[in-house]
Amino acid sequence: MAARPASAQPKFVAFASVALAGALSWAAPFPSASAQVRECMDPSGTRVFTDRQCRDIGAVERRRTTASPGATLRLHQGGCARNLQDLLFEVTSAIDSRDPNRLAAVYHWTGMSGRTGYSILDRLDAITQRPLVDIIPVMPATPAGLDGSYYPQASVRQLPIGLRVEQTLANGSTPSTTTFGLQRHLGCWWLRG
Repeated sequence: MAARPASAQPKFVAFASVALAGALSWAAPFPSASAQVRECMDPSGTRVFTDRQCRDIGAVERRRTTASPGATLRLHQGGCARNLQDLLFEVTSAIDSRDPNRLAAVYHWTGMSGRTGYSILDRLDAITQRPLVDIIPVMPATPAGLDGSYYPQASVRQLPIGLRVEQTLANGSTPSTTTFGLQRHLGCWWLRG
């Protein structure tokens, strides 16, 4: 093994000590940084990067997607469907793009066991593989015995209690119907059942 010249030793030690000091400075704990860079879209359609909330600057958050061809952007912001129109859009988009994960993202999983969850995920996957015909809101039943008679409370706007997904099977002619219940949880609308 060849010995290094004496003049090379101090340079190596000096470099090693500088590198070690740099590494230790990076390893030192940083103060907690709460700011993150957000990509927003202002009303004119211009992308804006900021560390503030998008709504604080009069813009909306722009979701980054690694979209496949034909994929659609999510309509709702903030991680869940805040109204029924957003939920309908997500269900329609999930089925049209054959994306079971997108459909699962609007399903109410709270309190579900693993076994039940896997069976529901298989069911959602099967639903996304069939062509969509229509999604029909399921309204609450009128009180028994009225038979279409005048019912004063009927003038009050009622929300649907479920969604009926009308599809065809692979052969294109056999109808398939799936009915989901609707669940309102933490300010969002979810599918259930």
